[in-house]
Amino acid sequence: PAPLWRPRCSTSGTMVKSKITPFITLNGKAKEAMTFYAQVLPDTKIIRMEFYHESPAFSEVKEELVLNGSLEIKGTELFFLDMQKEYAAPTPNWSNSLLLDCATEAEFDEIFAALVDQGSVMMGPEAVGDIRKCAWITDKFGITWQPVWK
Repeated sequence: PAPLWRPRCSTSGTMVKSKITPFITLNGKAKEAMTFYAQVLPDTKIIRMEFYHESPAFSEVKEELVLNGSLEIKGTELFFLDMQKEYAAPTPNWSNSLLLDCATEAEFDEIFAALVDQGSVMMGPEAVGDIRKCAWITDKFGITWQPVWK
């Protein structure tokens, strides 16, 4: 029998690489969150930040809400969006988290301190198995992170 799953191929027969990009939806805090992450996380930069009021389709939106935001953290892209007030996004929770590999203990400590400021620690920092230091933190925007130093 034929397999239930087959790799996707282009018309030339070569493999097509699939990609999953985390997408974070906030209620009016996307610009603040993206700016904060770009300041406190190593190897992080804002790629794009476009606002609703800049789009002809949403010109009636007067608040500075992010329509299309993109942040790159250590080579991984995260998308951001602010929901308009009438379509409030659910509050983020710890059931989804972002695992962040740290190159050094100093990097781990710096990231931990920045993310826990006005946030909360669910676990750690502590050693777990072969991992020298890890933590589970919900930051001030409600986004949960798992910094890890192996």
